[in-house]
Amino acid sequence: MTTTSPQIEASSPIRRTREKSANDFTELSHLITSSGLMRRRYGYYWTKLLAVPLVLAAFVLVFIWIGESWWQLVMAAVLAVLLTQVAMLGHDAAHRQIFRSGRWNDWTSLIIGNLFVGMSYGWWQHKHTRHHANPNKIGTDPDIDLPVISFTPDQADRRRASRRGPLGWMMAHQGVFFFPILLLEGLSLHASSVRRVFSAEPLRRRPVEIAFIAVRLIGYVVLVFLVLSPGLAFAFLGVQLGLFGVYMGMSFAPNHKGMPLVPADVKVDFLRRQVLMSRNVRGSRALDTVMGGLNYQIEHHLFPSMPRPHLRAASKMIAPYCRDHGVAYTETGLWQSYGIVIRYINRVGLGERDPFECPLLQQRAAV
Repeated sequence: MTTTSPQIEASSPIRRTREKSANDFTELSHLITSSGLMRRRYGYYWTKLLAVPLVLAAFVLVFIWIGESWWQLVMAAVLAVLLTQVAMLGHDAAHRQIFRSGRWNDWTSLIIGNLFVGMSYGWWQHKHTRHHANPNKIGTDPDIDLPVISFTPDQADRRRASRRGPLGWMMAHQGVFFFPILLLEGLSLHASSVRRVFSAEPLRRRPVEIAFIAVRLIGYVVLVFLVLSPGLAFAFLGVQLGLFGVYMGMSFAPNHKGMPLVPADVKVDFLRRQVLMSRNVRGSRALDTVMGGLNYQIEHHLFPSMPRPHLRAASKMIAPYCRDHGVAYTETGLWQSYGIVIRYINRVGLGERDPFECPLLQQRAAV
């Protein structure tokens, strides 16, 4: 693969190919914009924004009313689902889907993320922006650079060299442990947020983020231990954090894992960069709600500020457009996508490389 190119003449086939690739997305963008799918959905989002504090307040009242009871473990599962749905609404705001004003979207994300969910908006935005810019690009996408699971062959090689015995066996079968590990994801998200707001790295509105996260995390733990005995309180927190992590992970995992990896020295045009590395999950409108629109990952990556309710309609335009332009548009069922993720991670752990090569990316590297 080449990392640099000689001077290209204006009439060269390479330049014309690049221009055509850029024009492909320009044409698609014009089609989507003219269809009205980028317009705001204020009624939809204001309903959700007003419902969030009301539903959470109602949950707290019921939680206090039930008191010391093992039924609280059911309440913990309910809270895990509620908080994941709230986090998905914060995701929409962070992508400027709700308001025209960037400031309004920022503050909405801050309140939802830090105060209601307990996750740093600044930390998440920095990480997620890098992912959107280069999905599945080695050395750039933070979502394929995790400390526990190897997502690239090179990561697996480095870790395999330092792990023997049971640890080596677990890494070779890491796909089996992927979803159980998600039980710790909720705790990890809170811990990463706390580290970020107190780190020396730049962070906008740091005092606000610290105040909101402190109120949310400390207030939440105090409330749980005031209402429940210590043993039941720990059980409640364990169930809530565990299921929150699983729900979050199972919503995000099917989107890119098992799709082609982009070598660090390869450049791909925007349309193909977003479509080829993303996977949609087909299903009903109920699945759209459960996954917060993340099942339309291709449409979301192409048009991040498109309101969530328009993604289904956009997919009916984008899928045939991609196929007409020779761009592979991947769509699977939900359980099929999980199977792909598990098999992919296992293959990485076992040291396989060939399945991750993408001929189209190699062709694009030359242009």
